Amino acid sequence: MSHQVTIQPSGHHFSMEEDESVLSAALREGFNLPYGCRNGACGSCKGRLLEGHVTHSGSATGLTDADREAGKILFCVAHPTSDISIECREIGAARDIQIRTLPCRVHRLERLADDVMRIFLKLPSNERLQFLPGQYIDILLKDGQRRSFSIANAPHDDALVELHVREVPQGMFTSHVFHGMKEKDILRIEGPLGDFWLREDSDRPLLFIAGGTGFAPIQAMISHALHHRQTRPMTLYWGARARKDLYLADTPARWAAEHEHLRWTPVLSQPADADQWEGRRGLVTDAVAQDHPDLSGFDVYVCGAPAMVDAARRMCQQRNLPDDAFFADAFSFQGATA
Repeated sequence: MSHQVTIQPSGHHFSMEEDESVLSAALREGFNLPYGCRNGACGSCKGRLLEGHVTHSGSATGLTDADREAGKILFCVAHPTSDISIECREIGAARDIQIRTLPCRVHRLERLADDVMRIFLKLPSNERLQFLPGQYIDILLKDGQRRSFSIANAPHDDALVELHVREVPQGMFTSHVFHGMKEKDILRIEGPLGDFWLREDSDRPLLFIAGGTGFAPIQAMISHALHHRQTRPMTLYWGARARKDLYLADTPARWAAEHEHLRWTPVLSQPADADQWEGRRGLVTDAVAQDHPDLSGFDVYVCGAPAMVDAARRMCQQRNLPDDAFFADAFSFQGATA
């Protein structure tokens, strides 16, 4: 049996099934409620039950006796037995999410290209990282230095944290990733960080421009939009040197095949003869410029090397894109320190 949930004070409402938790159903329907663990331990998703009845699955150790007397419940383990009304804070922007420092374990390493490694990180069993699609984390090194990497998975798929790491020549940390890191290694991370995240309060068509591993946060954004059945037209341009550098080309190809409102264009700047490339050639920003003489009606998201991001910004300005419709994240490396 399904039940209706009303969120106060916003007045937002959604339907959910009995086997779902309030939190899971809210996130599925696109309402961002605070959370930290999803298993009743941390208390981050605590809120007040105004009307109706729920039962808690599991131990709900994050709920004190005083909380219960005050009518509070834990949304991550609360299952309604009737229509309910709840009082809680909804997350509308990155500033609403708590930045946390957490330990994690290297769960899996996958080499996607000669110089691209996909890392899956697993947090402790009683922790989950809440973030907006497009944000990044810092990996905290033992000497106090940090390395920043975009989160490549969408928020609804948060059992693991996915990163795409490109090896930087003579880079201290990235060389370790490729030549020393092992599954089950322990790391410390801080996040989520950054103001590069998908704005969902717009109905303008979305244009994504990725360079190299700048595809990582774009993957998170598009996966999030598709999961929530957003129907805004989406166009992705992904620029790389050669075919092998489009390290997850099957993913956008599948998106485009399954969703009529999504198109993607790969662009290679230096395709190898063996690539037998018949697609677009040159700079990815030039390809966008050729296809879109007027960008005044778009929201544009760009991620990649600083030179590419700067070129994209100039190109968009020349094509009448409003400044407040341009969102970017530039990957910067400091040579041997990367």
